[in-house]
Amino acid sequence: MSTIFIGGSRHVSHLSSQVRERINNVISKGHDVVLGDANGADKAAQKFLHEAGYRKVTVYCSGDRPRNNLGQWDLHPVAPPKSARGFQFYAAKDREMAAAADFGLMIWDGKSPGTVLNVLRLIRAGKAVVLIHGSAASFTLKSTQDWDTFLDGCSDELRIDLHDRATPEEWQPGSTNPQAGLFTATPIASRVAEQSVESVYAPKTSPAAPG
Repeated sequence: MSTIFIGGSRHVSHLSSQVRERINNVISKGHDVVLGDANGADKAAQKFLHEAGYRKVTVYCSGDRPRNNLGQWDLHPVAPPKSARGFQFYAAKDREMAAAADFGLMIWDGKSPGTVLNVLRLIRAGKAVVLIHGSAASFTLKSTQDWDTFLDGCSDELRIDLHDRATPEEWQPGSTNPQAGLFTATPIASRVAEQSVESVYAPKTSPAAPG
């Protein structure tokens, strides 16, 4: 079984039918789930998983006490750097979830840099991500090239915000060229390049009945 990192924007309080369907598919296949403790998409996903009675969930939080753990699942506290404040205080747990996961399912409000930064962390680690925006739009990203294409469609404001929040290694790993473009990504080897992320979220099929 795989481990799925479910995350999203704090301004998302309702899961679209597409998100619910994908989480139901994760449940039906018995995958492990890691997710955060924030209000918004984290809490909405927790509520859905709790109401489904799903137990293969681990909640990550910064510090010792989670803001939300609706299912009283296993807790994974992450100690942030002592100097961390604001966004960086919570970024430590996001990095650990990205490291622990095999795939990502991100629920985006179209504005949140934190959600998109988790996409980048997963891509940098060679892991595929489904990014769902609203009730219809979704993007499947498996490689740095997919990331570049997605980033090209983002606003300058969002790209600058992402650059400011990301570590140098997250933004441009292995780069030794100080003249490299601000938004140029360095290609990485992806261990999921030949693996279909849709197989993780696709409905579980039953064996065909004998003829």
